[in-house]
Amino acid sequence: RQGPDQAGNYNFNFETGDGISRQEQGAPQGPAGAVAAQGGWSFTFPDGSPGVFKFVADGAGYRAESSLLPTPHPLPAHAIAQIEFARQQEAAGPRPTYGAPARPGYN
Repeated sequence: RQGPDQAGNYNFNFETGDGISRQEQGAPQGPAGAVAAQGGWSFTFPDGSPGVFKFVADGAGYRAESSLLPTPHPLPAHAIAQIEFARQQEAAGPRPTYGAPARPGYN
């Protein structure tokens, strides 16, 4: 383990007797001095398979990476087509309205 030093930088790395490991390093960032950190941890499941996680925590938020984290199912092709159609419609600009005039305050 090192730090935090006078500038606020720190790092640590440890491992337990049963193979769990954890490491992290961080430093103040930006005018407010908020700490940005990155690191990870790993362990072995009872079946012998590894569990490995990495993370970054900074001005963009906390982001963890691991093949063990759940991920959403991919969108079906028809949903992607609908999203693209909506983008094209939005890019084309406002569409004219038909029928009764809108009530004040309800555009």
